[in-house]
Amino acid sequence: MQDTVDMADDPDYEEEEPSFSDPEDYEDDVDDEEMLEDILREKPLEADGIDSVVVVDNVPQVGPERLEKLKNVIHKIFSKFGKITTEFYPDADGLTKGYIFLEYAAPTQALEAVKNADGYKLDKQHTFRVNLFTDFDKYMTISDEWETPEKQPFKDFGNMRHWIEDPDCRDHYSVIYESGERTAIFSNDAKEPIVAEERARWTETYVRWSPKGTYLATFHQRGIALWGGEKFKQIQRFSHQGVSLIDFSPCERYAVTFSPLMDTKEDPQAIIIWDILTGQKKRGFHCESSAHWPIFKWSHDGKFFARMTPDTLSIYETPSMGLLDKKSLKITGIKDFSWSPGDNIIAFWVPEDKDIPARVTLMQLPSRLEIRVRNLFNVVDCKLHWQRNGDYLCVKVDRTPKGTQGVVTNFEIFRMREKQVPVDVVEMKEGIIAFAWEPNGSKFAVLHGEPPRISVSFYDVKNNGKIALMKMYDKQQANSIFWSPQGQFLVLAGLRSMNGALTFVDTSDCTMMNIAEHYMASDVEWDPTGRYVVTSVSWWSHKVDNAYWLWTFQGRLLQKNNKDRFCQLLWRPRPTTLLGVEEIKVIKKDLKKYSKIFEQKDRLSQSKASKELVDKRRTMMEEYHSYRETTQQMYQEQKSARLELRGGVDTDELDSNVDDWEEETIEFFINEEIIPIGDL
Repeated sequence: MQDTVDMADDPDYEEEEPSFSDPEDYEDDVDDEEMLEDILREKPLEADGIDSVVVVDNVPQVGPERLEKLKNVIHKIFSKFGKITTEFYPDADGLTKGYIFLEYAAPTQALEAVKNADGYKLDKQHTFRVNLFTDFDKYMTISDEWETPEKQPFKDFGNMRHWIEDPDCRDHYSVIYESGERTAIFSNDAKEPIVAEERARWTETYVRWSPKGTYLATFHQRGIALWGGEKFKQIQRFSHQGVSLIDFSPCERYAVTFSPLMDTKEDPQAIIIWDILTGQKKRGFHCESSAHWPIFKWSHDGKFFARMTPDTLSIYETPSMGLLDKKSLKITGIKDFSWSPGDNIIAFWVPEDKDIPARVTLMQLPSRLEIRVRNLFNVVDCKLHWQRNGDYLCVKVDRTPKGTQGVVTNFEIFRMREKQVPVDVVEMKEGIIAFAWEPNGSKFAVLHGEPPRISVSFYDVKNNGKIALMKMYDKQQANSIFWSPQGQFLVLAGLRSMNGALTFVDTSDCTMMNIAEHYMASDVEWDPTGRYVVTSVSWWSHKVDNAYWLWTFQGRLLQKNNKDRFCQLLWRPRPTTLLGVEEIKVIKKDLKKYSKIFEQKDRLSQSKASKELVDKRRTMMEEYHSYRETTQQMYQEQKSARLELRGGVDTDELDSNVDDWEEETIEFFINEEIIPIGDL
């Protein structure tokens, strides 16, 4: 160390500069991954820049003269999913090749385009197939050797229609009470409801059953949840912030939700149509007003849905969710429309325009063939009422005949099952309060007049082409008509302002079976079988006397169920019967054979309370005898211990001779406390 220091202090010493050069035979074995790991993390990936690109197949092949029009159509369809930055249309021999490339501003927008535009039907010959450009690399790297896919766990939601298998044929109904804090599902029973499920804060507003009763929809700030199965597990959920309304397609394949919070000009989110099975969003729509819900009306089989805008009727088809034939119907002045419940027929009406009369049109779909047009004159308003099977259409027409100041009402009855759809007319000069068809028959009921002279008239559409007045009752306290789902029976109800007056009517001979009252009743709900009917006072409309009462179809009161701040009761719908028309006829023919079994069950049901009491007492007696035998056995086992404690005296034998016993009373001081009266 000393020598080194001395050499450094020597002024003649020159320090040799170090060499950083590698030897000639040196091989570098350190790669970039090791030296530049932190920098290489930020290296652009090969997919960057192309993960925002989608490839659209099955695009029409056109020449230069039609290319601009095609680009406009494509841009209009795909710009709904985000901002398109680049469009490329490959061509050869003067025609486009049938596929195009679209680049979006963000990968999420490209993914949205794939989810929603794949399968979009442009016309009869062209249905788009949309894929991410990066998918091609994924498919190119697929191994030639088969690999068994990973088994996905099966989600068993249980029997989705278990309630129909109830041996006593008890239907379900939902009840919301405690001002919405609690929701319960009950099985209906003539004696008392049986709880099937009950939960706190199950929904934030109200609930809704799907048309066939498979799902129960609950509302939440972030969206809708669907529940079903034996234990009401969550089946599906739809994320729609601020959702307030829901509707289902009749086939239960699609759900429609509405939220006033989500709509934007670029991205329609006010109304969303969902696929119930997959939970996928099918399409979004703008909404100017939700005053008339549902905005979309569905055909009976769920193949079509339609909405009305000023001078336009837009009909969409499923599953593409695109416009039928790619265009809306231009109908100047259209006021209302309605689908037939039994056929793909749509009815709409248009008011008078100068010298052109008002008209009602029946149009068949998808052909758009007008099968019947009815011209009407001096029309003030029209209402469309379909019979549930679609056998008849009633158009309620309010008219002001020339030379008069009053309003006359015509009921234009269209016979849908007859050739050329003939029309019968019933004229009424009194004000109409309510109209309702018999669900499975040819009768209809009308409430007409002015309070306090309100009348109800029952009509029947005969096969001979005439409409017969069956019966008329005057001085009725009613403002609503509620037919049994099976027909024949109905309830005339004076709801709310009429203090809940109820009249139960059998329309086979138009007899009043019973007259009753449920004070301040706000709702009437028939069960799906038509055997029971519920009247209720909802906390949402009236803050006291909140309860629901259960009646038979004849008007006999079975139950009064008082629930704290009761809000809503809804019967669970049943799916359409699988029995054919001929099978139902056979059952009706042999009804007496079945009725004996039903009567026996009814008698057992009526004696159920006494039977339960007898069973309860028998069980208590059996428990007492069992306890007595156990204590007697214990008493015998302890006898030797008692003899030892009592000096060999068998007190068991002395119990039979009370004269050998002497009674002795012993008194002793326990405590004494003096409390001044002034301290009390």
